[in-house]
Amino acid sequence: MSAQSLFDPAGNQAILARVQRLTATTKPQWGKLDAPRMLAHCQVALKVAMGDLALKRNLIGYLFGGIAKKQLMRPEPFKKNLPTAPEFKVATTRGFDAEREALVALVTRFGRGGPSVLVQKPHPFFGPLTVEEWDTLQWKHLDHHLRQFGV
Repeated sequence: MSAQSLFDPAGNQAILARVQRLTATTKPQWGKLDAPRMLAHCQVALKVAMGDLALKRNLIGYLFGGIAKKQLMRPEPFKKNLPTAPEFKVATTRGFDAEREALVALVTRFGRGGPSVLVQKPHPFFGPLTVEEWDTLQWKHLDHHLRQFGV
């Protein structure tokens, strides 16, 4: 495991430290999300990965999910302004503190649970994923949004 893994204790702690540096007034460097909505959005991805939220696979995922997965699994960080599936968009939040606490709890649970915490179903867009792919996508997704907010 590398430091770019939520299953690696050092990688998990590094992400959590960045989440803690975020404030309610931190402005994004790109995109439309404010800090509370970004935190809530990141929770959706983790909930899907751990089976807390079941989303159905749609035609677009069947057609393009594998291609997108290959691009996102490359070593470089996610590009700015990537499209977001409607199921992952968040319209309202519970407020900054509640969203940050909830995200910290999910990241911690993901890391402590290890591979056994992962859902045994295909991702709703990318399709079947290995343990390493689930982990990489979660880490890179969090890194992407934390970079979006400069932390």
